[in-house]
Amino acid sequence: MNPLAAAGTPIRTPVRTIIADDHPLVLLAIENLIGHYPNLQVVGRAADVTGLFVEVDRSPCDLVLMDLYMPGAFGGDGFDVLRQFKARYPDVALVILTMETEAEALRKVMSLGVDGLLSKRDRIDLIHVAVVTVLARERYISPAVRASLADNTLAQRREFVRTTLTRREFEVFTQYALGFCVTEIAARLGRSVKTISTQKCAAMRKLALHSDAALFRLAGECGVVPNE
Repeated sequence: MNPLAAAGTPIRTPVRTIIADDHPLVLLAIENLIGHYPNLQVVGRAADVTGLFVEVDRSPCDLVLMDLYMPGAFGGDGFDVLRQFKARYPDVALVILTMETEAEALRKVMSLGVDGLLSKRDRIDLIHVAVVTVLARERYISPAVRASLADNTLAQRREFVRTTLTRREFEVFTQYALGFCVTEIAARLGRSVKTISTQKCAAMRKLALHSDAALFRLAGECGVVPNE
């Protein structure tokens, strides 16, 4: 019985797994980990892209665990490798291991239809969690990858606020989000209450905020103030 044939059913035969990474110690660590699980069996290893495709053609498998960037990548990056792999082996579950932290690259990997994405900064035992998840027909995104994506989103939102507002409007936005009233902000910044009120209104208009609650929420979401 192919363990990928029926989602949610118990795995009765070992999941035939091929691992690919150009770092021998990484290969060894993954193989040692897989050896602890009776439902997983390593049937092939590869240290480059060419070797990976040779192994998959030679040894039928259910799952491939591979590094994103390996020698011999088509077009000079790992993305074309992923495209060709998914096209040639649509029934093989594909889990990517990577040191990549750039959110744009991580999103690109996800857009190419991989079944799982882990950072090499994650705990190695999460590989088994990823395998179980993808065999249940669910995508697995590891904690470190999700953190990289969240940090990027936070930075993008913060940059949007900073570039949308003038320096003085941003000061007022920040002070108000921290809980100071208009009068207190005027005293703290040495401006008139009318000026502070005008700058607050201008900031809200530029950011399309229609209530103080929306202002507080955006300030928390973009990391301008702690998000309770």
